[in-house]
Amino acid sequence: MQRELDTLTAMVAGDAEAFGLWVAGVESSVRQSLRPFAALVDTEAVLQEAFLRVWQVVPRFTHDGQKNALLRFTVTCARNLAVSELRRAAPSSEELEVLEQRLSLESHFAPVTPDPFLREAIAECRRKLPKQPGLALEQRLTSNGVDDDSVLAARVSMSLNTFLQNFTRARRFLAECLKKAGVDLERELAP
Repeated sequence: MQRELDTLTAMVAGDAEAFGLWVAGVESSVRQSLRPFAALVDTEAVLQEAFLRVWQVVPRFTHDGQKNALLRFTVTCARNLAVSELRRAAPSSEELEVLEQRLSLESHFAPVTPDPFLREAIAECRRKLPKQPGLALEQRLTSNGVDDDSVLAARVSMSLNTFLQNFTRARRFLAECLKKAGVDLERELAP
């Protein structure tokens, strides 16, 4: 929550970079909230307009103390814009019925934004890895699952067993480091 408040403070101060990072982190959630409107309005235009309006309103935005306050506001803004566009398009009663069904299916929509500082925390924890576990992790990541572990182990002059032990140590170390940094891994890894 503190990171969210810090980001909001930077955005209120006019920090366009902070706003850009925030948008990058929440765009998929806002886009997902507009899916029911996709067949009836230009959701890309609605999305862009919603972010523009948020940028204009953010200096006057008051955080409600709940998590993802600005994201929830943005989703509401985007959906309201989509409804306005829909009214201009004068859809048929059948189109409206389909939209109502889709919206009722998504009535439980609760936007969740990934931690915008997660990438930074992961990079910092990777820098702290001991040399051998770091090498094993790096090999797995750069291989993209293409090469067998025995090939990866040979590249860094390790036996297969040593490579696997070092990879396991790297995973454990990263998990501990991220937990200390305040990252909720269960939430981040949830589907």
